[in-house]
Amino acid sequence: MELPLTDKLVDRQRDALFNYTAASQTEISAQRPWVQDPAYFKTVRVSPTALVKMVMHARSGGALEVMGIMQGYVDGTALVVTDAFRLPVEGTETRVNAQSDADEYLVEYLSLCRDESRQENVIGWYHSHPGYGCWLSGIDVATQQLQQLQGPMVAVVIDPDRTISANKVEIGAFRTYPEGYTAPPSTTTTSSGGGGQSVPLTKAEDFGAHASKYYPLQVEHYKSTLDGKLLELLWNKYWVQTLAQNPLLTNRDYASSQMGDVALRVREAAVAVARAGKGAAAMAAYGGGGGGAGDGGVGGGGGGGGLVGRGAVDRSGAAGGKGGDAAVEKIVQDVGQIAAKERAGLVAAEVKARIFSGGSA
Repeated sequence: MELPLTDKLVDRQRDALFNYTAASQTEISAQRPWVQDPAYFKTVRVSPTALVKMVMHARSGGALEVMGIMQGYVDGTALVVTDAFRLPVEGTETRVNAQSDADEYLVEYLSLCRDESRQENVIGWYHSHPGYGCWLSGIDVATQQLQQLQGPMVAVVIDPDRTISANKVEIGAFRTYPEGYTAPPSTTTTSSGGGGQSVPLTKAEDFGAHASKYYPLQVEHYKSTLDGKLLELLWNKYWVQTLAQNPLLTNRDYASSQMGDVALRVREAAVAVARAGKGAAAMAAYGGGGGGAGDGGVGGGGGGGGLVGRGAVDRSGAAGGKGGDAAVEKIVQDVGQIAAKERAGLVAAEVKARIFSGGSA
């Protein structure tokens, strides 16, 4: 027996984002304000249902990238994501390839949604970046540009490894600029809105190379009364597993890869510093030789050459020193973050052991 909907059972303000109105979507699709303003959309609102599905799918892929589709609608300058579903695509460690089977699956899935009165359109696509942050590669930019030709679409990136490590969802949302559009300097950053995130050396060349072609959107989350009930049921079912798991064990491969990447960067920094030192020594020797050559007026000219040489050494040495210092500072910062996460995991394991078993870990 179903209870009738009343104000006591439903929070209409919280549930309003699930109310899809076909007429309003038709009107805004006819106006197409995002065509006149390339940065028209500012926000992406994601429901808990869609977020849980996307994170679980990303985590299931392991070290391979996975891909899926999001459903929703346009609400002013916001893109509302109400649901998401995975696509049967072939994934690798660097990309996902959507084939004809995925297109057929997408069409059939949307048709079944229409039959069940689920009228939300495709609002974008999501994929995973296991261990290397939320940003768009060159392939992702090309894919998103094709998607935006079909309407208001957004690209969402989820890092499942960093999600487990940081104990919060690592997610980013992006839209690309039109071809040939020059973005304002304030919106183009090498981190693409990632807050100075670190990426492995294997991804460093592609990271930031296409940052001027897209911009980040703010990601928000909303929850309906039904979502609250579903999350409560999930917590009641999985709370033991949640408390028992140790991120140091479940995410040890990611931690090992981070340390390996830090070791490679330390080696590169050491080589760069050694090369800078040899170059400075060679320039100093050349400048000193010039200053000592000749006597009288000729010697004076040679001395001037030596001063120029020493000035060049000072400038190149300072530039090399600044670059080396920045690289070492970044390495120290990353090592500190890794150590902090490891300490937090060890402390959490110790606390759980003392609370639930009365002993030490």
